[in-house]
Amino acid sequence: MDKSLIDQFILNSLSEDVGDGDHTSLATISEGTTGTAKLLVKDEGILAGVELAAEIFHVVDPGLKLNILIEDGAKVKSNDIAFEVEGDAKSILKAERLVLNCMQRMSGIATKTREIVDILKGTNTKVLDTRKTTPGMRYLEKWAVRIGGGVNHRFGLYDMILIKDNHVDYAGGIQEAIEKTLEYLKTKNKKLAVEIEVRNLEELELVLQTGGVNRILLDNFNFRDLKEAVNIIEGRYITEASGGITIDNILEYAACGVDYISVGALTHSVKSLDLSLKAVVGAN
Repeated sequence: MDKSLIDQFILNSLSEDVGDGDHTSLATISEGTTGTAKLLVKDEGILAGVELAAEIFHVVDPGLKLNILIEDGAKVKSNDIAFEVEGDAKSILKAERLVLNCMQRMSGIATKTREIVDILKGTNTKVLDTRKTTPGMRYLEKWAVRIGGGVNHRFGLYDMILIKDNHVDYAGGIQEAIEKTLEYLKTKNKKLAVEIEVRNLEELELVLQTGGVNRILLDNFNFRDLKEAVNIIEGRYITEASGGITIDNILEYAACGVDYISVGALTHSVKSLDLSLKAVVGAN
């Protein structure tokens, strides 16, 4: 966990939610009231965000005590209790919604990722996430992918070169895009991996003739052409497939021999796991 990044996220999120005060809690709960609450699982899936929840509670109130019963990455079912938190009741309620919003989404992503990882068992293909993430929550969503057993692609525009179709078209072609990229990296003294997207076997041949890349993204290829492309590449470059890939056909894509399959739906089309934070009446 990148603590500095996470703490800034937490402070921004609390500012958005709390504003000048949690007036409901201030109005209804007496000063000094303490209590206990439990994180109740109401669904089946993979739990994610427990470590984040601990940090949220700590930022809200360092006096809160967390008893973790189920760790990140564990399979959970309805009525499981992930953790209990004890301390100032107002502090617990201040943190409640942020904890739930983050954990529900992260658990949904981890659950979907684990489902795909399990499908790909027995193959040499790994599942990648994409930049199709919720603004402001990319770190959390990619963290959830890792918890689910997936692999992170680049985090943003700054940590890898990914030459896509629009770059190729604006640059004037495959060769021009690669050559300009290599010159840019040399001039700026940057060491970044270079990946290029190809749309067909003809573009693939141009990439192989030009060289200078680390990974080739085979986008929207049918099974026949994807197998042919992998055979042509012959392990000289890391291969990645994307486009039109779903949980129903991902195993067929993996069977074509690609190293990675990127799935945007891991983060942009996920059902959150149903979780709830419930007060434990009579605990204190």
